[in-house]
Amino acid sequence: MANGERVVRTSCRGCHGICQVLVHLDAQGRVTEIKGDPESPTSRGYICCKGRYAPELLYHPDRLLRPLRRKGPRGSGRWEAIGWEEALSQMAGVLDRIRRESGPEYIALCQGTGRPYTEFTSRFIHALGSPNFVSPGHNCFLPRTIASDITVGWLPQPDIYGSGGQMPDCILQIGQNSPAFGSADGICGGMIRRAMDSAREVIVVDPRRTPTARTATHHLQIRPGTDCALVLAMLHVILGEGLYDSDFVERHCTGFRELQAHVAGFAPEWAEPITQIPAEQIRAAARVFAGTRPACVLWGNGLDMSINAFQVARSILLLIAVTGNLDVPGGMVRWVPPDGIRPKSPLVDPSIRGDQFLTGGQKARMIGAGRFPFTPGCHQPTFWQSCVTGKPYRPRAVWLVGTNPMLTGTRGDLIEEALLRHIEFSVVSDFFMTPEAELADLVLPAAHWLEQEDVVYLHKIWCVIARHKLAHQGEVRDDRDVMLDLAHRLGLEKAFPWPDRHAYLNWLLEPSGITFEDFAALGFVRGEMRYRKHEKEGFPTPSGRVELLSSIMTRAGRPPLPVFVEPPLSPQERPDLAGDYPLTLISGCKILPFFHSEGRHLPSLRRMHPNPRVDVHPDTATRLSLLAGKEAWVTTPHGRAQFIVHLDSSLQPSVVHAEHAWWFPEEPGPDHGWRRSNANLLFGHDNFDPDSGAELLKSGICRLEPGTA
Repeated sequence: MANGERVVRTSCRGCHGICQVLVHLDAQGRVTEIKGDPESPTSRGYICCKGRYAPELLYHPDRLLRPLRRKGPRGSGRWEAIGWEEALSQMAGVLDRIRRESGPEYIALCQGTGRPYTEFTSRFIHALGSPNFVSPGHNCFLPRTIASDITVGWLPQPDIYGSGGQMPDCILQIGQNSPAFGSADGICGGMIRRAMDSAREVIVVDPRRTPTARTATHHLQIRPGTDCALVLAMLHVILGEGLYDSDFVERHCTGFRELQAHVAGFAPEWAEPITQIPAEQIRAAARVFAGTRPACVLWGNGLDMSINAFQVARSILLLIAVTGNLDVPGGMVRWVPPDGIRPKSPLVDPSIRGDQFLTGGQKARMIGAGRFPFTPGCHQPTFWQSCVTGKPYRPRAVWLVGTNPMLTGTRGDLIEEALLRHIEFSVVSDFFMTPEAELADLVLPAAHWLEQEDVVYLHKIWCVIARHKLAHQGEVRDDRDVMLDLAHRLGLEKAFPWPDRHAYLNWLLEPSGITFEDFAALGFVRGEMRYRKHEKEGFPTPSGRVELLSSIMTRAGRPPLPVFVEPPLSPQERPDLAGDYPLTLISGCKILPFFHSEGRHLPSLRRMHPNPRVDVHPDTATRLSLLAGKEAWVTTPHGRAQFIVHLDSSLQPSVVHAEHAWWFPEEPGPDHGWRRSNANLLFGHDNFDPDSGAELLKSGICRLEPGTA
């Protein structure tokens, strides 16, 4: 290295992969390059473009660097820069006044996807006394997590690292494509690719014949929104042909006889017209999954966006259980976290969420309470509806932390109306001036992962990783530092007893006898994995076993065994609309250069993917006179949006895919073009999964038309 230059090992947070990386700094301490860490047990040198080009975000000229207070009308673009003391004094004063005048439930906190702030967001708002913690969790990760809690008692995760001396022999990928877009659920896409390369059998369930599907031993090209029917048919084969693990079922499951009778009518021939997968392909995949052990499942939030989100999660858990793949090497495991480090992940310790700070009466005041029995927190669409209608009441203040809901939620028009006309006081914490920030009263500049020190312990569980603070731009602050400061100003010391976040980090490590500085030097700590823990401990469910027949769902008045429901806006369900909207619309698929709405500012990422695309089969494009690279309108019963046509022969001719979360930060505010190509405006608030409240972003209907008018 040249004089003064250095390389620091840290962990990326450009998405959910948490890959370890090597950050190169010049003699002046400026980040010059980021590379994958070849010695990392979590990523083995992998790095995607989001991590590689992170310095472009860190040093971007348009980045927010000081707190801003609105001076003119909302959306006028008139701001004044203020100091943190003034910003936090105003924020604390307004929140305190509202909780005294109306009650704490009139204050809400909305967060985006799981980030480092997740350990404090729900804890903060619950400690304040408000049950209105709003997140996109109903459409991402949490339907699977909650279904796992009531079925198994913990979230099964794929054992793709060979910790027990065994890699998966069979991998079922369903509802995700992380080898293509980088990562999912704390698992690096590069590690998934390695596991797939070593597996004897790979089953991919995807409406598209993706590169991952092309290399799989089995590709089930499913009709969008019908995954639950497919898994029920696989269970029919496995149970009907005696391919299940009888010893595990007998000793560790309840409700097997009921499940066996339940799936008897769901033969592959029943599923074929529903899923559009030939019955023999379903039968072959079921036999392979049951007969090739150990097997694991890579499941993603494609499953979390349907009318069957909760039911399909339950059906997959049952598939894993009856084949004997729970907590075995190479199967679906319960990770053992490292000793001596206090947990900060709700997956390990649910009290992290801070539910214990709410009384029963406060919980009952949550907007939408009781509407969906297994929804995670305050249901996001219901919340924004209440902001406009005032039913059951209208929140007065909202803090948006790392979220862009006008783009990533449905009915962005409703959210815009709420922020523009109905919310009394709004605060946005973000990297850039987003469309929501343009409508806020205060805008707070957030720290990037290169500007954070951390004990990284959210998704992975099996290991804890150090993150080093390597830069600091302007007056940015870590969102958690802001929450700690506000908590102390608002008298929330019981929930936030630490004087600052460095003290909090040392408290996490206290049982191990080391400080954060010691841990940062280590960089990585692994838990000592043990398998088949149920042999001694059972399962943390009401029965102490895997509940194939769910006692919790029975008490909630919901189906105790998985059932399939046809998507309510499919051509099959609504033939009266099929003439006007003959195509099936899917959205929400991840795009490698971007992390949801983040990344549109960065030149290197935009060069890779400059425009919002609608993917169309070439035959469909020809029939509709659509030209590659030209504009097309996607129209649904709920809205209309414009995209650039991209020909994709991997799609079924009846299916199109519109990219989500597009906006144009280079265009003038306050809109930044957020409406023009907003795929989420194509879906309404008419239908939700009755269990989790999930929105139906994978099974809409649409028509395509050429032109710019």
